[in-house]
Formats: sequence, structure tokens, C-alpha cells
Amino acid sequence: MSVTSNSPTPHNLGEGIRALHAKWGWIVALGIIFMIAGVIALGSIVMSTVTTVFIVGIMMIVAGVTEIATAFSVKDWGKFALWMLLGLLYVAAGIICFFHPFEAATIITLMLGIALIIGGVVRGILAWNVREAGNPWGWAAISALITLLLGLMIVAKWPYSSIYTLGIFLGIDLIFIGSAWLSIGLALKRRAT
Repeated sequence: MSVTSNSPTPHNLGEGIRALHAKWGWIVALGIIFMIAGVIALGSIVMSTVTTVFIVGIMMIVAGVTEIATAFSVKDWGKFALWMLLGLLYVAAGIICFFHPFEAATIITLMLGIALIIGGVVRGILAWNVREAGNPWGWAAISALITLLLGLMIVAKWPYSSIYTLGIFLGIDLIFIGSAWLSIGLALKRRAT
């Protein structure tokens, strides 16, 4: 399967879907691979947590190198120093993720728990403010409550929750991504050409 193609790019959604119809098997296979990876991740939660920290570390190093490169395009000395410092901090944090993954997981898990608590509160306020709209506000309120409770559970069990939380999130995320790709592939197969 090559990335380049001699066929013209589709001009509308219908043409794009017809082009994807021929590739439905690859999309189904991708979904199955993601789902298998999710089950494996849930089977080895601690290793999945370390993997998640490594991925975060890679993203931080890439962001840090980008910040450092950007610093050289800044003309003002003060702004240069700030961009450079920010880039160096990102790179340092990324390196810490590789050399001390469990300590990094502890910090990332705490930040995740706090973010979920704040997200749940904000979502709850938004749900309360749109309650005149009818039934949808109830779903938003339930979502807010689940997010808030999940954040509270993570923070309440912290630092012990840092061993398994990120791994569980990774495994569940991979399973949901896989099921989405699987559904899309099967829908493309059923779609009449």
C-alpha cells in the first residue's frame, strides 16, 4: 500500500467515501490491531504506564527542541532567553520521563486527576447554565459527575494510583480507537458502491 497515488484527489465527501470503500479491509485490520494492543495494555498495566510516560517524554523533547529552534528566530534578547529556557525545561522534563518513569508517572497522574476534577466542575457549571435546553443538560450533568468522580478517585488514591492509572487509560483508549476504526471499516464494506 503506497502513500502516493496517480488517482486525482476527491472533490467531495461522496468521492472520498468511494475511495475509502476500496480500503475497508485495511481499516478493519487497523481497528483490530488497535483493539489487540488495548487488551495487551490492560493485561500489563504497569508496563503500559511506563510506555505512556515514554510517549509523553518523547512529545516533551520534541516540543523542547522546537522551542529551542524557535528561540533562534527571535530578535529580542529577553524573548530569546525565555524561549530558550522554556525549550530547555521541556527537554529536561522529557529526559526525566525516560530516566525516572515511575516518578514522572506520579506527577502526570496527579496532574491528570486535578485536570479531571476541574473539568468535571466546569462541565457541571456549563450543564447547570444550559438546563433550560431540556434533556441534553442531563447528559452533560452526568458526564460532569463521572469526570469529577474519576478525578477525585485518582487524587484520593494518589500516589498509588500512578502505577496503574495511565496504563488503564492507554488500554481503554486503544480499545475505543480500535472499535471506532473497526466500525468505520465495516460501515464502508456495507456501503453500496
